[in-house]
Amino acid sequence: MATGTGEPGTRPALRADAARNRELLLAAAVRAFAAESTGGPAPTLDGIAKDAGVGIGTLYRHFPNRDALVEAVYRNELDRLCRAADELRTELPADRALRAWMDRFVDYVITKKHLADSLHALVACGRNPFAQSRERMVAAVRSLQEAGIADGTLRDDVDAADVLVGTSGICMAIADPQGREQAGRLLDLLVDGLRPR
Repeated sequence: MATGTGEPGTRPALRADAARNRELLLAAAVRAFAAESTGGPAPTLDGIAKDAGVGIGTLYRHFPNRDALVEAVYRNELDRLCRAADELRTELPADRALRAWMDRFVDYVITKKHLADSLHALVACGRNPFAQSRERMVAAVRSLQEAGIADGTLRDDVDAADVLVGTSGICMAIADPQGREQAGRLLDLLVDGLRPR
């Protein structure tokens, strides 16, 4: 049986089938909360399990209640966003990797908006799903900037926190999901301003 790393706060490693089921449940939950935020029915744990193709018992083994599921969805999206910086940096020149990461950030913000009510309820109960979120995202941007400074595609005089705030501001200004094309144009302008002249 797989065991954890022993590091404080880490989850024990899951068997391959359990890890696959967990990912299926998280993906189904994202779909369910997205549907609710666009006028669909309120998601149920049974419906999420059914959409994931697993039994309700499997859902409860991973997520003992709705709050645990919501928090796991949010943290999973944050993990994916932060991991994407390393992946993109190995695939693209750094300026293009940063721009591609911004597209991933838009996806993250959209998911976070779908979860907004549930996340606010978690905070009201004294839980903080956002702990260290900003620091992790700033670190992801900084890693892309450092690669861009090294390869000459990005300026060396811009703070990573400012880039994150600019990216966030563009996402927040485009409230309508149909505004994604405009957000893309604005993100292009932001990245263009980060290139050396």
